[in-house]
Amino acid sequence: MKFVVDTHTHTISSGHAYSTVQEMAREASLNGIEMFVVTDHGPAMKGAPCLYHFGNLRVIPEVLYGVKILKGVEANIIDYTGGLDMPDEYLRRLDFVIASFHDICIEPKTQEEHTQAMINVLQNPYVDAIAHPGNPQFPVDIKRVVGVAKENGKLIEINNHSFVTRKGSEENCKEFARECKRQGVKIVCGSDSHISFDVGRFDRIYKLLEEVDIPSELIMNTSVDKLEEYIKQKKARIGRK
Repeated sequence: MKFVVDTHTHTISSGHAYSTVQEMAREASLNGIEMFVVTDHGPAMKGAPCLYHFGNLRVIPEVLYGVKILKGVEANIIDYTGGLDMPDEYLRRLDFVIASFHDICIEPKTQEEHTQAMINVLQNPYVDAIAHPGNPQFPVDIKRVVGVAKENGKLIEINNHSFVTRKGSEENCKEFARECKRQGVKIVCGSDSHISFDVGRFDRIYKLLEEVDIPSELIMNTSVDKLEEYIKQKKARIGRK
């Protein structure tokens, strides 16, 4: 099994990442990555770009160095009703939207509050996936979250970077993967790269998914066509061409 799509990457625009879109595309082309999504942090993150940055992503070419580039965001969950730091009118314009908790943007509280916020985010029609949901700072009821993802046709991310930067994530990520397997919920895999050399880096994810024995049909990253079909269906659902 080989992944050719990376759905979670950061450019220099995120403020704490270190490569341009061009550098990332060039490195992706060398690593056999056929498509990646630019998901710079939403504006609530310190150092992140303003809303106008996301409104102007259309200037980025659709293909660079033979690699397809999708425009997206890693939106920050900023309250426990599931509010995000980007308005729907901006989210609607993007190809792919992931949303996540960061303790710099919202203070961790109880498992029930984290769970309800994540459920509300998954019910947002413009959100495609929850990013690094195994973050141990924000424990959730995994079975309930995956169930709501299934009800709403959304995706659950397994994040390669989490195994390095969010100690304690691995067991939570395994349980998310097992629950996705039980319920038939599709997974997206993100490198969460903050420098071009990590685009398409999935070494830890490969090991985890092999251990859990996830069917390939539940993994979105094995084919450009899979993700493009998902996005096509999403755009039809939200009434966007």
